[in-house]
Amino acid sequence: MTRNELCSAPNRLINRFILRDQSTHQPQPARRSTLLALAAIALWGSLASLGVALRHVPPFLLTGLSLLIGSLIALPLSGFRLTRWRVPAATLALGVYGLFFYHFLLFVALRDAPPVQANLLNYLWPLLIVVLAPVLLPGMTLRPLHIGAAILGFAGAAIVILGGGGTIGAVAAVHWSWGYLAAVAAAFIWASYSLLTTRVAPFPTSAIGGFALLSGLLSLLCHALMEPATVLSTRDWLLIALIGLGPMGAAFFLWDKALKTGDPRQIGILSYLTPLLSTSLLMAVNGTALTAPVALAALMIVLAAWLGSQASAATRSISR
Repeated sequence: MTRNELCSAPNRLINRFILRDQSTHQPQPARRSTLLALAAIALWGSLASLGVALRHVPPFLLTGLSLLIGSLIALPLSGFRLTRWRVPAATLALGVYGLFFYHFLLFVALRDAPPVQANLLNYLWPLLIVVLAPVLLPGMTLRPLHIGAAILGFAGAAIVILGGGGTIGAVAAVHWSWGYLAAVAAAFIWASYSLLTTRVAPFPTSAIGGFALLSGLLSLLCHALMEPATVLSTRDWLLIALIGLGPMGAAFFLWDKALKTGDPRQIGILSYLTPLLSTSLLMAVNGTALTAPVALAALMIVLAAWLGSQASAATRSISR
């Protein structure tokens, strides 16, 4: 479901639908599902830029308000019946783990590290899906191509960190290292969350409203206990509403609908547009010039995720 379906497309969804004949998809539904997927990707591509525009807002406050707004979208999807949001306690805890910690750490990373570099490190999560699958999922094995993809992706991450800071003082370097760590931690959490959702009972899309609601309330509680009181401007509220209704709201449901009505083999490939779109938009909004290390790192990270997905598909084909 939602964006975790995107994450696990290389491992789980391809295997699930690989035997489905492409001819069973009528052109019109296929075109519609592709448009839905592209709309979700466009929304996700805006998350980093919106987060940077709100980097002055405390991260717990930003996470809480955005998730609460995003949860409202589930109301009409559930027929305004909150009982449809009900899931087992373990599933609810997993949802909070994914939505709360991922978005909080991402906003911390965008605030404390150079945004372009932090954003690229965040998009290690498709590669981490491949690397962590044998650890978290039974019956999964790590092939040489997986290992090669991991080395390539983590080498790209090293280039981001070592080549993205420029000539700075030691104090700033230490400060930035915490932002990089938050970005990598966010990638780990989203990857592990995406894999672990395959080990719980299936839940309806509207249940994500419950995940977002509880995560948002928890974030606001943390804000009240640990962050200074903040007065938001009208511009801040408008941008927070855009985040909540867009990349932290509608994108989840658009992606889920695309997967249910289209061919996940094709839709999964579209996922590789997300880090490129997000980074390009972030650089355009901030007026940041594309440097050789950033371009090389982006290419290495995306290529590593693609290679990992190809290795997973090959493994499952052999197993059949």
